[in-house]
Amino acid sequence: MSIHLLIPNANIASKGPASMRALLPEPINDLSDDQLLERYDSASRPFVRFNFVSSIDGSAQADGLSAKLGSDGDQRIFALLRRLADVVVVGAGTVRAEGYEGALVSAEDEEWRTAHGLSAHPALALISAGLHLDPSAQIFKQSPVPVIVFTSVEVTDEMRGSYPDNVEIIRVGKLEKGCDPEDIVEQLVARGMGFIHCEGGPHIFGQFASAGMVDSACISYSPVVVAGEGLRIAAHNQQTFQRFMLNSLCEEESMLFCDYRIKKSD
Repeated sequence: MSIHLLIPNANIASKGPASMRALLPEPINDLSDDQLLERYDSASRPFVRFNFVSSIDGSAQADGLSAKLGSDGDQRIFALLRRLADVVVVGAGTVRAEGYEGALVSAEDEEWRTAHGLSAHPALALISAGLHLDPSAQIFKQSPVPVIVFTSVEVTDEMRGSYPDNVEIIRVGKLEKGCDPEDIVEQLVARGMGFIHCEGGPHIFGQFASAGMVDSACISYSPVVVAGEGLRIAAHNQQTFQRFMLNSLCEEESMLFCDYRIKKSD
C-alpha cells in the first residue's frame, strides 16, 4: 500500500478561470465533456449508479435541499451522468423536495445520445413504496417519456386509472419491507434499461446498498460543513459494509468529484 500526493502539483494545476481537472487515475487539465464521459462510462450491464452531493461532514442536505451543496461543476457532471443512462431512477421524496418536472436532458444531450445509439431521452422511473405520488403532479404531465412507478402496495384498477396514460405502475416487494431493489433492477433490465442512474434520496440509496445493488457511487464533495440533523447520503435501518475502489477523481474550485466502483470479490 502506498499514499499518493495529488495536490498541490504544478504539473496539473489549472490556470485562469475555474476549470475541472482530473487527479486520478491520471492527471489531466481542463477536462472536456468527452473525457468526462469516457471516465464515467461502463460496459458492464446491469450497471447501477447512484449520484449524490455531500458536505465534508457527510450531509446530503443544507436547509433540506441537496441543491444548496452543489456547484457549476457538480451540475455539469450531473448532466453528463444522465446523458449516459438508459433510465433515471428517483425516489418520491426527492421528486417532491427537488421539483422534478419536464425534460431531464438538454437538446445537446439528446443529440449526443441519438448519435451514440441511445434513445433521445432516458426513461424515467420513480420509487414510492406507499404510492404517495399525486397523479396530477407536473412530473407526469410534463414528462417527454412514459413514467414507470415502482411501489410495494397492492395496486387496484381504480388506483391505476387515477394516473395518466403515460404511467405504468409496477408492484415490487411487499409493503412491510418496501420496494425490493433487486426486483426493480430486474424489471428495468427486462425492458432493455441496463444502465441505471439513481438520484436518491438517501433512503433509496440505503436500500440499494443494503441489498448489494450498487455498482457505482458518484459522490460530489462540497467544501462546506453544515452540521445539523440533515440526512446522510445513505440512510437505512440495517448497517451494511461494502468496499468500493476509487475509479476516478476530479476537482474544481475545491470540490471533489469521486466515482467509486464496487470492489468485486476475487
